[in-house]
Amino acid sequence: MMFKNSLILLRGLPGAGKTTLATLLSENNTYPVFSVDDYFTDKVTGEYSFNFQNNHLAYKQCETLTKDAMQQGVPKIFVHNTFTLDWELEPYFKLASQYNYSLFVVTVENYHEQKNIHEVSEEQLYKMAEKYKVKLL
Repeated sequence: MMFKNSLILLRGLPGAGKTTLATLLSENNTYPVFSVDDYFTDKVTGEYSFNFQNNHLAYKQCETLTKDAMQQGVPKIFVHNTFTLDWELEPYFKLASQYNYSLFVVTVENYHEQKNIHEVSEEQLYKMAEKYKVKLL
């Protein structure tokens, strides 16, 4: 059986382990891993500095990098973002369809009880969780 190229979207609240899982699944960076967080992370120091005013640019960069990888025919692409709202997923659904990629949406849950590294408050995490929808059927 011939498998199509795959787009794997890892979603979950901050601290769930999306980045760790994406890195693991990428087989030592054999396959690309993209995230909105990449925009806010200094390439040299690795320091993360979020700026909400640039959030739209971060989303666009992540989509563009994903599209570029698809145009190159990369067999597996991983994108890890919170994806708590439907509009965050939609561009990737369209890209997968446009470039004939199999699409997988994987929800990552925080069973390891780690804290998020982005200093998102517990109150904000609960607000995000309230908006979070899972499509089971």
